[in-house]
Amino acid sequence: MPAPLVAQKIKNFLQPALPEMIDTLRHFVIAESPSLEKAHADRCCGIIAAEWCKYDVQVHRIPQENRGDHLRIVSPSNSSRAKGQLLVLGHYDTVYASGTLTKMPFRLAAGKAYGPGAFDMKAGIVQALFAHHALQKLNLAPNKRIVFLWTSDEEIGSDSSRKLIETEARRSDAVFVLEPSFGPRGMIKTARKGVGEAEIIVHGRASHAGLAPEEGINAVHELCHQVLQIQKWNNPRRGTTVNTDIIQGGTRTNVIADRARAVLDLRATSISEMNRIERQLRALRPRLPGARLEVHGGFNRSPLERKMSAALFKRAKSLATQIDLSLEECVVGGGSDGNLTAALGIPTLDGLGAVGDGAHSTHEHILTAAMPARTALLAALLATS
Repeated sequence: MPAPLVAQKIKNFLQPALPEMIDTLRHFVIAESPSLEKAHADRCCGIIAAEWCKYDVQVHRIPQENRGDHLRIVSPSNSSRAKGQLLVLGHYDTVYASGTLTKMPFRLAAGKAYGPGAFDMKAGIVQALFAHHALQKLNLAPNKRIVFLWTSDEEIGSDSSRKLIETEARRSDAVFVLEPSFGPRGMIKTARKGVGEAEIIVHGRASHAGLAPEEGINAVHELCHQVLQIQKWNNPRRGTTVNTDIIQGGTRTNVIADRARAVLDLRATSISEMNRIERQLRALRPRLPGARLEVHGGFNRSPLERKMSAALFKRAKSLATQIDLSLEECVVGGGSDGNLTAALGIPTLDGLGAVGDGAHSTHEHILTAAMPARTALLAALLATS
């Protein structure tokens, strides 16, 4: 079947399944899955796994000691020997503590489905489930293995899942990230800023602020010098921001502060800018005689540069026209696990999940009518890869 007809055929198949998609989303959302609460996350993991077990896939639950278990789901290819691999990536953890459902229940209103994690990103997992189902039913599965990887700690930095993500990415020809799209038009995220956090600790010397101020070394004053210097590193034209968002220091008003610290948020749209900021961090030197600096941290996710997504987006845009979907692209400031796969040199397309708004807020929701088309787009990308 010519590629332009694939998306339309899949959408026609999926349109009647919308009520079932919404019901599956409700099932996932009411299974609360806070990143930091393993028992709740594991229960949600089991519910998602049970849904996938209904289909012709291999479901592997990967135990974790301190975080929710991860899910690796493998769909066999149409051929006896897979000719490559495609990775579909996402997370089931949310930023909401258990009990949030009592104040923010799953509900449907005016074509929207509300609930904690509905938009970011349980609807994306639902869409992947139904995309796989459509490929199997329509006999459109590609001659490649498809690995669906749902992790439990993306919202808190992916510490326990990073190695697993990178291992699967290295085996893959392309990565499709089911993070939510951007804005009411459902824009695809073809570039993301690299994200990091750095801590600066200043060691000074305490002394009586009235009797012997000259004997002290004021760590707060030193930190102020550093913050003013760091502020100059911002380059909005290049999309680089360095923000000092936490400052702590001193013990009493009559004691020269002997310790102070600042925590910085780091963001950059290019590898070169990321490297520049990290070099400048390591080059910081104290201004006040006798003061000493410690610098920790840096970028933990490299930028997802557009060159890693351009070819995939071009194909997605072409497929989208066949289902009357006008697909646009954008650059966003937040990072995702797509940053990790792109940093390995693997073509990565992000923001293929739900259309909606309000991530991490009390009005988080998706537009339910958009689900079949977005699901068809993912399925068509997989079928033609």
